[in-house]
Amino acid sequence: MVRILLFCSAGMSTSMLVSKMKKAAEAKNIEAFIEAYPQAQMADYADKADIALLGPQIKFLLPKAKGVFDPKGVPVEVINSADYGMLNGEKVLDHALKVLGK
Repeated sequence: MVRILLFCSAGMSTSMLVSKMKKAAEAKNIEAFIEAYPQAQMADYADKADIALLGPQIKFLLPKAKGVFDPKGVPVEVINSADYGMLNGEKVLDHALKVLGK
């Protein structure tokens, strides 16, 4: 199972994208745990992620996120703003899997 965690300002704006990503994973028969959380809770989930994705609205927090996740060996990526805006769950999922080498 792949664990993909998304972080945004309050953990709300990514919920629709999470839903689309879950549907894409299901369609591809990929067992995945995909959830969204507020950026303030990144440290709480550092041990629970295979990859952390940041919403484009908080890309300025990338250095902070790397400080939280890099020591755990968890890659951090900023979600492509076009894919985020279009709620393209399949593209965001595919990118996360590519980064993970899956």
